[in-house]
Order: sequence, then structure tokens, then C-alpha cells
Amino acid sequence: MTRWTGLFPAVTTKLTQDGKVDLQATAGSIDRLVANGVSGVIVLPMLGENASMAPAEREAIIRGAVEVVAGRVPVLSGLAEVTLDNARTNAKLYESYGAQGLMVFPSLGYKTDARETAEWYKGIARASALPIMIYNNPIAYGVDVTVDVLRDLVDTPEIVCVKEESGDIRRVTDIRIAHGDRFSVFCGVDDLIVESSALGVTGWVSGMANAWPAECAELFSLCAQNRYPEARALYGILTPSFHLDTHVKLVQYIKLAEHLVYGAPEWTRPPRLPLVGEEREFVTSTVRQAIKALEGRPT
Repeated sequence: MTRWTGLFPAVTTKLTQDGKVDLQATAGSIDRLVANGVSGVIVLPMLGENASMAPAEREAIIRGAVEVVAGRVPVLSGLAEVTLDNARTNAKLYESYGAQGLMVFPSLGYKTDARETAEWYKGIARASALPIMIYNNPIAYGVDVTVDVLRDLVDTPEIVCVKEESGDIRRVTDIRIAHGDRFSVFCGVDDLIVESSALGVTGWVSGMANAWPAECAELFSLCAQNRYPEARALYGILTPSFHLDTHVKLVQYIKLAEHLVYGAPEWTRPPRLPLVGEEREFVTSTVRQAIKALEGRPT
């Protein structure tokens, strides 16, 4: 069975100012992530503006990521659809483009109950041979893949991992008690990573790792080695910026952080608009404080 571990950034899709996909900048950002020690990459997550991408753009993004990664780490693709038929079709397509796994959202068009949620994931799992990470974000999508829902998925071997973003830190332990090591559990929100690591998560899907991949990889490694005093010191520097990962405008916030840290384009596709005024000043100030503090860390 596939066993994913480590830091997997949810990769932002770089755009030009007029809203076109910038494949060169996207590939460059992915190469930067891998070179700085991440364990995998996830293209076309929500943070990658999946829902706004045309089918041809999705194909180009997945193929481009597979090419630039060149086997160094796994490449997963987000799969976010309304109907099961579309989800199954695209699971097969993404596999043919070279993706080595899928991060699967619940249906975007309907809040499924527990039975329907389990059938949704089982149906997608039957469509391809790719291993699946469940995207569990009930706060945003109103669908919760609970411990009981996972019980109905134990016998679906393609489902190997849960990105846990319920906001309830107890869920990590509850999954382990109920299901042992059947599922890898990834922390799905940046400002709970040290707490989640203390409870035994095997990985981290991170937004702010787009800006600070080396530092986030270091943070995950410190936790994995039980070096929590050092981890807390680094976490203290990064947490104000990590809080930006939980906001409805996380796409704009994280892209602006990337722009400030290493000059990446910050453009998003409407209806998302560039940040202005006090909001832009707040995000800029928060990120620049972290940049300054990281520069002042002892080597």
C-alpha cells in the first residue's frame, strides 16, 4: 500500500496579470519546492484555483509538474468535481497525464450525508489505480469524513490518506484509535502542525510552504525528531503567517507571501482580486515580520 509521509505543499498556480496560466513560473515554483526538501507536491488544490481552470489548463499543469519533478517526489493532483461521473472521468485522465495520486474533494455541488460521502469516495476509487488522499475540510465544504465514514472506506485499498482539516485536533487521535495505521493522517492546516505532529500525523499539506519550503520542511523534521523546543521557536516565528492559511482569501494571501519572499507573481483569477488597502498592508506586514525574524535566526 502507498504510504505518503512528510511535507506536501498545496501548490499555487502561477498566473499572468491578465489571468493566463504561467506554466514556466509554476514549474519554477515546483522545482524550488523540491529543491528545498519537500516530500511531495499537490497541484490543482483549492489553493491552486482548481475550480477556475479549464480542462486543457489542468492537463498542462499536471503534465508540467510531472516533467519538472522528474520522479524526485510524488506528484498528486487535486480532484474537485460536482458529479461522480465527472470525477471518475477526470481521475482516469489525471492518471494518464502522469499524476501519481489524487487529493479528492467532496462533491462541490451537494452536501452529502455520511452514506453518500462514503459512496462518493468509493466510486472515485474504482475509476483509476491511483492512491487517494481524502480532502476533509468540513468548515469550508460542509461535509465531514468522520471516523465512522472512514470505517466504511477501510476495505477500499486505493484510499490511503486523509488530509485532516476539521479543526478538531482530537480527530487525529480518534482516527488512530479506531483504525490504527490503516490511513495516513496529514495535518491540513498550517497553524495546527506542531499540535498535530505531537499526536502522530504522518504528513502535512501546507499552504505557506509555497513561500517557505525549507523552513516548513525543517519544522516538520524537528517535530518528527521530538525536538519540540526548537520546533516551537520556529513555529512562533511562522504562526502569524500560518494563520493566513485559514482565511477565506488564503489564495491571495499566500500568493502575496510568495511574491514578498521570492518574487513570484501574485495574480489570481477573478472573482478573486488583488489585495488592497489595510488588508494588503496587514498581510504584507505579517509576512515581512516573519522574513525579518527568519533572517535573524542563529545558524
